Amino acid sequence: MVSVVEMPEKTSQITASGPEVRRGLIEIKQLDFAYGDHQVLHDVTLSIAPRAVTAFIGPSGCGKTTLLRCLNRMNDLIDGARITRGSVEIEGIDINAPGVDVVDLRRRVGMVFQKSNPFPKSIYDNVAYGLRIAGITKRTLIDEAVERSLRSAALWDEVKDRLHVSGYGISGGQQQRLCIARALAVEPEIILMDEPCSALDPIATAKVEELIRQLKQQYTIVIVTHNMQQAGRCSDHTAFFYLGRLIEFDGTAKIFSNPRQRQTEEYITGRFG
Repeated sequence: MVSVVEMPEKTSQITASGPEVRRGLIEIKQLDFAYGDHQVLHDVTLSIAPRAVTAFIGPSGCGKTTLLRCLNRMNDLIDGARITRGSVEIEGIDINAPGVDVVDLRRRVGMVFQKSNPFPKSIYDNVAYGLRIAGITKRTLIDEAVERSLRSAALWDEVKDRLHVSGYGISGGQQQRLCIARALAVEPEIILMDEPCSALDPIATAKVEELIRQLKQQYTIVIVTHNMQQAGRCSDHTAFFYLGRLIEFDGTAKIFSNPRQRQTEEYITGRFG
């Protein structure tokens, strides 16, 4: 068992409630969302299970990424973006309620973006960045966390002798795993991934997909993907969206073998999209 870095005590209410929590870790309830006057999500209700991979699929512009960004309030950074109805709850707490620490929320709900975005720092400093921001200064704790996170991201053996090389000095697939390690270093509970393999070659994609399957043993993962084969390989549950509406949500095997809705079947069989 790897050692756990002691993070400074947090005041956020979004604290693990323990194994007695029986409902979804994330509960999205009747969510409407708009950019200015343009409504992009309509009445989305969805329960996301803990320690599993949930995939959001659907054609471009269907609201997948917008919904993903609602889960850690990244949409707050966009002028005019707002929830017009409904709520997003993590462990029973409305994450948009007054008093919720957004910085702490984004630590607990990490995000990996479509394009790998390492900082212009060394591999070591990329992973250590969030820990230092959180106030951790003890070198031994940071060293342990960097190694733990790089091992968890299946990158340690490839970079252990190059920790002080720039994060830009490794391959694209390695950079994406470095970004995953950076997210893991601050010990999130949930990891959001927005098209994490879209810019990667097949070999790098396979490594990230295998990593996702391993990480779900410890983390709740939500992934947006246009690659239906990837959703089928990686996810336990799949949600299909069309024009901002949740059309169908079920176990991935059921969605891909026997969907209930005709729209889902037509999208999966390639009749549109």
